[in-house]
Amino acid sequence: MKILDWYILKRYLFTFLMMLLLFIPIGITVNLAEKIGKILEREVPFGAVAQYYLDFTIYFANLLFPIFLFLSVIWFTSKLANNTEIVAFLSSGVSFWRFLRPYMIGATLIALLALVMGLYLAPKASKGFNQFKYKYLKNNSKVIQTQNIYRQINDNDYIYVSNFNPVTKVGRNFSLEHFEDNKLKYKISANSIKDNDSIYRLTGYVKRTFGDFDDTIETARRKDMAFEFDADDLTPEEYIAETLQYGELTKFIEKERSRGSSNIGRYLVVKYKKWSIPVSVFILTIIAVAVSSIKRRGGMGVNLAFGITIAMVYVFFDKVFGVMAEQSSFSPLVAVWFPNIVFGILAVYLLYNAKR
Repeated sequence: MKILDWYILKRYLFTFLMMLLLFIPIGITVNLAEKIGKILEREVPFGAVAQYYLDFTIYFANLLFPIFLFLSVIWFTSKLANNTEIVAFLSSGVSFWRFLRPYMIGATLIALLALVMGLYLAPKASKGFNQFKYKYLKNNSKVIQTQNIYRQINDNDYIYVSNFNPVTKVGRNFSLEHFEDNKLKYKISANSIKDNDSIYRLTGYVKRTFGDFDDTIETARRKDMAFEFDADDLTPEEYIAETLQYGELTKFIEKERSRGSSNIGRYLVVKYKKWSIPVSVFILTIIAVAVSSIKRRGGMGVNLAFGITIAMVYVFFDKVFGVMAEQSSFSPLVAVWFPNIVFGILAVYLLYNAKR
């Protein structure tokens, strides 16, 4: 690498790091100011709070990775343009494509980091982030009052739980119905069900077996049983998808698809975003360079204003199409990649004009 490459690459990575170090403490401060009352009221251990904000940092850094990168590239490239350094580079015989090379090297490094975070680090952080929120920051009544969960766990068995606590792994008003040849053979019901390492403890157990002429009823105050489902099958959908690493998420989606789950779209959005975010790093880097490499009369303020506008539109597209895929039959693949396609076309157009 030549001096020009090192000069731009160091500025690229340093500005991006400074952007993270600037905005993440602000986010932590705002979040802590909002949550400090409940944390003190419930005497949350310091270690749990520290781990929560470590998970918070990874979770939101991964979520806002492209935006931080976009603003940082606009910031330092605008400074290069205002100091007439870009004019000096190009006047020395360096082509615009050659000038763009260190940006692409930096984008590759950041994209690899984003990929590792999305596939491995962010799911673990998301799990800790959500568990802390459910355990300490929400009232117990709000935690367990989730929507009714009705699932098909295999060809013959259907389960129902009126509500489920993902932290204590306790469900209320549980029932299991077993069918053979479209006829209900038996039904198990219980006031509560608790997961103890894949062995479930039923309280207020009742099993009714349906016969041709009469029924048999078995009752027990407490009964331990093994079932063909795990606690993840009872966990609220918004909570589980973000906490699974890529391989686990893929298997989970296949299992849910075989069960005819109505939430496949939500899971696929999470899966596809793990790959779309690294690609967006390259697209937004090109847009940022194309926008800010020209010296403007208004200085850096014009470039930053234009950059923030583009960032807001990108986030708007990402959120709107993500919600459409989660709550309708809209294709999750199209929803996740549509912002990248649109902004990829914009990147080519802006790059062509900036090159001219």
